[in-house]
Amino acid sequence: MVLRGSLLPVLVWSGIACFVYFLYDPVVAIVLGGLFAVAFIVGFGLRRRARHSVRCSVYGALGGVLAKSMAGF
Repeated sequence: MVLRGSLLPVLVWSGIACFVYFLYDPVVAIVLGGLFAVAFIVGFGLRRRARHSVRCSVYGALGGVLAKSMAGF
């Protein structure tokens, strides 16, 4: 359910990664993926610290990263 509502942010992240991969260098796309991964790990850690379940933490961290990344659009 979380991913169904987050299709647009996933497409935006993927589109930007593909764009910078072809325009600049694969290293830039890797850095962008790393930023996504760091944001996910921080969100997951914060939710686990708040005593959420693992499943809730994964879904919440993913949804949080995708929602916050679309704040500028």
